[in-house]
Formats: sequence, structure tokens, C-alpha cells
Amino acid sequence: MEQTPPFPSPEELKSKLAEFMKTNFGDKVSFATYTQPETADASGDEKPPKRDTDEFEFKFLPRDIKAHLDRFVIKQEEAKKVLSIAVCDHYNHVNYVRRLEQQDAARAEQTEYAKQNVILVGPTGVGKTYLIKHIAELIKVPFVKADATKFSETGYVGGDVEDLVRELVDKADGDVNVAQFGIIYIDEIDKIAGASNLAGRDVSGRGVQTTLLKLMEETDVPLRSAQDLQAQLQAAFEFQKRGGKAKRETISTRHILFVVSGAFERLKQQVSRRIAQGQIGFAADPVAVMDNEVFQHVTTQDFIEYGFEPEFIGRLPVRVVCEELTAGDLYQIMRYSEGSILRQYERAFAAYGIEISFEDEALQLIADAAAKERTGARGLLTVFERLFRDFKYHLAGSGLTQLRVSSELVREPQQVLGRLMAEGHRQETAALENSAREFAERFAREHGLEIVFDESALHRLVERANAEHMTMPELCAHLFKDYQFGLSLVQKNTGERRFVLDATAVDAPDKFLSELVVRSHYPLAPTAKS
Repeated sequence: MEQTPPFPSPEELKSKLAEFMKTNFGDKVSFATYTQPETADASGDEKPPKRDTDEFEFKFLPRDIKAHLDRFVIKQEEAKKVLSIAVCDHYNHVNYVRRLEQQDAARAEQTEYAKQNVILVGPTGVGKTYLIKHIAELIKVPFVKADATKFSETGYVGGDVEDLVRELVDKADGDVNVAQFGIIYIDEIDKIAGASNLAGRDVSGRGVQTTLLKLMEETDVPLRSAQDLQAQLQAAFEFQKRGGKAKRETISTRHILFVVSGAFERLKQQVSRRIAQGQIGFAADPVAVMDNEVFQHVTTQDFIEYGFEPEFIGRLPVRVVCEELTAGDLYQIMRYSEGSILRQYERAFAAYGIEISFEDEALQLIADAAAKERTGARGLLTVFERLFRDFKYHLAGSGLTQLRVSSELVREPQQVLGRLMAEGHRQETAALENSAREFAERFAREHGLEIVFDESALHRLVERANAEHMTMPELCAHLFKDYQFGLSLVQKNTGERRFVLDATAVDAPDKFLSELVVRSHYPLAPTAKS
């Protein structure tokens, strides 16, 4: 009787599926699996679920959070204050519910709370992501970031909305008890809105809003995606292993904090027109309102007219405005933020043995140039990369050990670079010559024979070291490897202990040594020079 082949293990499934996907779809498709932490004891019985009393603690005040943000984020004072309060309100409620669960689980389940989900409004590069990332790091919860444009309500166009929750579990190393208190940050949320006054609204965007709405309220998300073929096969394997007993593994979004953000450029124009028309209490004459001030007048109705569902925008009660950064702000960021790009470039040049420092006037000029990029703090990276690209390329390994960034360097970078390269070449040459002299001194100590490189020899040694990409000790050891024995013979024959080597000794060291040995035996013998 033919036997049924055994069901493959998860590892075998993964290997076979990976091979199948690569054969049929190339490298365009990849997949990952979620491994549930062990929930059965040695007897095979289910372990009771872990209590979540020790995995997460929140003991911060709003001013504690803001003080932490002040170390990294320059400006955005109101945004930092509002976020600090919202985060404290959210996690203080989490603490309350967890304590109540230990006393009265039913009452804890029935406790009503309007989650402090956040919408961040502001131009690109002003620190929206940076704010949330550093909050998550401070309070030690998993943090997931994604762009709204990658999602659709039907699954993989770029990703499934529910995958954000599953990614929190991955960030928590599979620990659902930790993941359920994480923060999900979704950028470019304005891209999934369609203007309500336009025909054929963005159905895909509305679907994403609907799915997000469920997540932001409270729902249970399966830990295995329906679109993940491997995960479903793994579930089937575990179903068979459990003797046909199904086990549904989920994570609740009840305590997950959601933050969405966007530049909302069209919203700025929309509200500016309303302000100019005097519809919010202004005078009849058009009012010239700065961009930062425009965002302060955004209302729920503005978001609805922008293209968001009322239910969706209603689940984002905390509205935070991040102001556009000026050149002065960018200067402050470089000077005082703990995450300053100056630290990044100090490390980059230090890797090449170069200590870089910055004059104040140079930083002012860099800040002015970055402000013209109109990409916020990202403009600094653009300016730095453009300014220092050639300096990294030409000065690395040049022998230069100091780089002082002056206003002249910022204004005339190629002119300054040319001077530095010349100086670096002089320093490198001097360092190589000193290394050659050190080799000669070490030779004398070890063998009692003095060799001296004249100027022509030093010049040729430097040329050969550069051309052959060798260090000076390696080059000298290679060229003069037989000189201990040859010069010892000459010393024995003539009593001479000091030998001057010129360029010919560097170009043809064996011939030079042979001639010295021959002359030590036959002082009147002709040489190649005669």
C-alpha cells in the first residue's frame, strides 16, 4: 500500500515556496513569516497567556517628554507641547485600564476612552517623523513608519494596512504584549484624500481610510496575513500538528497610538482663500497671513472638504501644526540638536583620519543655502553632500589631518580644495620620507649597519610607494631585504659601517648592492658608473 508522504516542516515549506516564487516572479516578490512565541509546555498543553504587567511601564510627565524632544528637535514648541500631553493622556489611560483589569476585568473592558490619535500638519523636513520616533525611543515602545500611498484596502498594491500592526509585533520580537502598546506613524496621509467637489472620488483612498478607521478605534488583527501564502501554509501545518484544532492568533489595536501626517499643500491654499474672504471673523479686506499662521486656522470641516471621511478625521482629535523652518532655525539645528548633521560629518571625516571643524560664519552660509532648497532640515543634507563630496574623495588618504570649514570654503570650495590637496600632498610626502628614515634607523639598531637615504633616494621611494600602493615600511622591506647580508660582507671586507643610498639603489637595489660587494673585494674593479 502506497504511503502518504509526510507533511513538510515549516523550514521545508519556506525553502520550496522561496524557490517557486523566485522561479516564477524573480526577485520582485519576497515574503516573511511570523513566529508566535512558544505557548505550550512540555506536555503539549496550552500555557496560560503571559500577563502584561511587566513588559511596559509609563511614568512620564508632559514636561519630561518635551525636555527629551528639545534635545533633538529645534523649534516646533507648540507641537512638542501638544504631542507630550497627548502621549501622556494616552498611556496614562493604558496604565489605568491595566490596573483595572487586575481588579475587575469586565469593568475594564467596558471603560470608554477617546484615543488621542494625532494628525501632524506641516511642510516636508520640519521634523514630523523625528518627533514621533524620539517619543517612541524615550518611552520604549515599538515604532512603525509607513507612507499612506503604499496601501490599498484590497491588499498588496504596496502593502496591506493591517501589515502595520503585524510589523509592530516583528519590532517587538514577536511579543504581542509589548507590540499592543506601540506607535504606528503614517506619513503622506494627505495623498489618500480626494476633494469632495470632484467627480469620481478616489475610491482606493476612501478604502484605506475605512480600514484605518477600524484600526484606530479598536479591532483585532490576525497575526498572519490572508495574502501571505507561506504564513497560511504554516498555519495549516500547525493545524495538523494540533490534531485539527484551530487557533486564531490576533493582536488588539485598543492601546496602539496612531499618528498620521502630511504636507497638505492644497489645504493651505484652501484655508488661505477662506481667511482672505473674511469667513472666520477677519475683516472684509484680504488678510496677508503667513504660511505658518494659515495652518493654525484649519478646522475639521477643512479636512472634510479636503477629502477625508468625517468618521476618519473624527478619530484624529489631536491636531498638531509643525512650522516651516527658516535659515535661522536650520542654523540652530546644526549647532544645538543632538542629532545634528555636524556629528554625522565629523564621524565621516574621522573615518579617513581627518578632524573637521566649522566656523560660525560658514554655518550661517550653509543654513542660508539649505533654506533655499525649501525641504526643511533635509535641505541641510543636500547642501552638505554637494559641498563636501569632492573633499571626501580627494582628501581621504591625502595625509591631511585637519579640515577647518570657513566661509571661504563654503563660497569657493574648489579653490580651497586645490590648496588643501597641495598641502595634503606635501604632508603625505613628508610623512612617507619620515617613514623611510625610520626604516633606516630601525635597520641600524637591528643590524649595527647604518644606511642613509639621500634626497634623490627619498624622492624615488615616495614615488614608488604612491605608484605601487604600498606603505613605506612594506616597500623598504621588499627593496632592501638582502642588504643585511650584503652590507655585512662589505663591512667585513672594508670596515665601513655607513652606507649612503641614492636613487639608483631604489630603482635597482640588487645591482647597487652587488656593486658594493664587488668593490669591497676588488677596490679597483670597474663599476657601472665608471
